[in-house]
Amino acid sequence: MNNVKIKKNIHQIDEVEYSKKFKKGLSKAVVESVSADKKEPQWMLEHRLECLQIFNELELPKWGPTLSDLNLNEIVYYAKTSDAKARKWEDVPVEIKDTFDALGILQAEAKYLSGVGAQFESTVVYHKLKKELEDRGVIFLDLDSALRSHEEIVKKYFMKCISPRLHKFAALHGAVWSGGTFLYVPKGVKIVDPLQAYFRMNSANMGQFEHTLIVVEEGAEAHYIEGCSAPRWGVNSLHAGCVEVYVEKSAHFRYSSVENWSRDAYNLNTKRAIIKKDAHMEWVGGNFGSQVTMLYPCSVLVEPGASADHLGVAFAGRGQNQDTGAKVIHAAPNTSSNVVSKSITRNGGISTYRGEVIILPVARNSISNVKCDAIMLGDNSESNTYPKIKIENNTSSVTHEATAGKLNETDIFYLTSRGINESAARSLILNGFINPIAKELPLEYAVEMNRMVELELIA
Repeated sequence: MNNVKIKKNIHQIDEVEYSKKFKKGLSKAVVESVSADKKEPQWMLEHRLECLQIFNELELPKWGPTLSDLNLNEIVYYAKTSDAKARKWEDVPVEIKDTFDALGILQAEAKYLSGVGAQFESTVVYHKLKKELEDRGVIFLDLDSALRSHEEIVKKYFMKCISPRLHKFAALHGAVWSGGTFLYVPKGVKIVDPLQAYFRMNSANMGQFEHTLIVVEEGAEAHYIEGCSAPRWGVNSLHAGCVEVYVEKSAHFRYSSVENWSRDAYNLNTKRAIIKKDAHMEWVGGNFGSQVTMLYPCSVLVEPGASADHLGVAFAGRGQNQDTGAKVIHAAPNTSSNVVSKSITRNGGISTYRGEVIILPVARNSISNVKCDAIMLGDNSESNTYPKIKIENNTSSVTHEATAGKLNETDIFYLTSRGINESAARSLILNGFINPIAKELPLEYAVEMNRMVELELIA
């Protein structure tokens, strides 16, 4: 994700000496060494080894984009970059600090964030929460630290809504996860300013497997932002993180991300939320980078009155396959969901909306609305829509609307006739197209997302 006032190209290579020590490939010994290095409890080691076994049993997904060029034996699964997490920015190792300084992390924290975390490769190097939120019982830690200091809470929720048997990369994540975020918002606490974590995958052939675990108790409210980036090395890298969110009764939570991995990366992320009575979950996402993305945030509405919004935009340029969407499971009566998906494709890129709405027999009087819009630039771009809708009672309703087309030449002519050059006119129209998603982000992030569209158009 781009941050406030980016000082350099986020895909620029930052060479660091430690990367020469990294070892490629996955084995039981690697998994055991990760757990030992983190001094984890026995149950977590057992969980990792079980996930490794499941990973070895499962096949690669046979639907969606091909993963035939992803050589899992060439991936680095654990890369420790620092022996200690800093609470002061000046204590972060200099070569790592320089990268995050250039990305604007510290400026964003000072300007408008309630808390911030920064992860470099497999290691969280910085994490801090405003003291007034700590005093109100908010817990905002990297997950490795939370496992040590709040083990019972972590054990209660960890990978309970994302099973390692969900797919091969969920199992892989369970075996080699490292770092990530733990956010716990106590009952009735409302956090006004967002919290953020930023993940940097900086070395060649890296795999990053951060785990985000969020619990929002009854009546609480919060907004959490995740960002990510990686340099372009010319060899494949892998991102297979997990995000688990538990939204309790009458709580409200928003999860935002603008992912801008390099075009060497396979972004195979898994995100899922469990939403309780009268609670609301919002997913707001933008996908711009990566060679291949397969990402479908899931909301499970488990109690009456639960609701979810999914807002997403994807940009696919030359050599990119953005396969994104949403999944919503209505498992209780009087639940509702709204899915808005937008994509921009150019220069032979491929964008796909892949969505699923399931309304179970018990989910009487439930409503779901799905809207997919696509713009294709050039004659060789491709846009697909694969909706799956399953309604198992006759008192609920689902609407689905999809549109696809090119930029309206009449609109371009109108703008150019008013003195706007053609390139600026196209950018203006496209930024208007993604505005329903951009307006839901904090101002600085919306500006950066618009800027990314403009940069992609001239790339």
